[in-house]
Parts: sequence; structure tokens; C-alpha cells
Amino acid sequence: MKKICVYCGANFNGDPLLKQSIELLAEVMVNNHIDLVYGGGKVGVMGLIADAVLAKGGQVEGVIPQFLMDKEVGHTNITKLHITENMHERKQLMSDLCDGYITLPGGLGTMEEFFEVLTWLQLGLHNKPIGILNVNGYYDFLLKQLDVMVEQRFLKPVNRELVLSSADPIELINLMNSFKPDVDEVWFRDRNFI
Repeated sequence: MKKICVYCGANFNGDPLLKQSIELLAEVMVNNHIDLVYGGGKVGVMGLIADAVLAKGGQVEGVIPQFLMDKEVGHTNITKLHITENMHERKQLMSDLCDGYITLPGGLGTMEEFFEVLTWLQLGLHNKPIGILNVNGYYDFLLKQLDVMVEQRFLKPVNRELVLSSADPIELINLMNSFKPDVDEVWFRDRNFI
């Protein structure tokens, strides 16, 4: 992987463990010559990951829609900033620019971005690894919900396994580097849901 798209929140809850995890993720990325692609903001977790990668000598590419630039939340001190017309263009460009995805703690937008690229992977529209950095158990319930979806036979086990997760940034990058997609994109084929 040469570029990882990081999905994360425009807010930061002040958790020192999250800040430490962000710093370690930035270090691992820079040490492995992996550039950051992200939502282009200077606030919240977005700003923290961008600043951490920059401080360690890494490259940061942001993608932000014009309406958010107009609200003065765009990070103008990064390596490259793309300004799009809307959110749809933003998400598509972020995906086009990267070789994999990591989800950090965030809110509704972060969840929407995560599930969109996960759905695209399930449908065979890309074959990039998708990781969750599960800091301090933030995504425990989300991961459990995915397990419930398997138990209730709305998600095939092979597609559940597409989500890589770890609380350790080093382990997560290693999982992503060894990812080999095994997707069953025809999830509706069998009534017995094998």
C-alpha cells in the first residue's frame, strides 16, 4: 500500500489513548512510506491525523467539498488539497486515490464512509483492504452487530471476514498488507445462505 484513506471524525473527544493511537498510526504509515488520504479537515480527529503524519515527515492529501472550505474547516497546510463540488465527488476521489482504508473513531459520516466502501468491496467494485482501528473498544458494538448480521443470516461469513480490526496500528497495517479478498458478491444466490 502506498496510500491509505483514513475515515475519522471532525470532532475529538479528548481521549489520550486515541491521541496516542493516532500518533502511532502516523508513525507506522510514515515509516512504511504510506501517504495519508483523508477528508481534508483541520479539526477533530481529521486534523490530528493529518498533523501527526506531517510532523513525522509524511505526505498528506486531503479531499474536501467547497461548502466545507467555505466554513473554514479545510486544512490548507497539507501536501495537497483537492476541493470537490460535493460529498459524492469527495468520497469517490478519496477512494480512487488510495490503496486501502482505515476507520478511526468518528460519527455518522465516518460510519457512512466505512459502510460504503465495505459494500463496494462486497460487490467486487474494488479489492482494497478495509481496517478498523478499534481504539479503547470504540467499535466493539459495531463489530458485534456485524456478527449478529451473520447469525441472523443477512451477512455471509465470508463477507464479514472482509472487515479487519485491531486496537494496535502496527497489527492493523500488517493485516491490511496481507489481505487477500475472498468475496462472495452474489449474496442472494442461495435461499439456505451457505
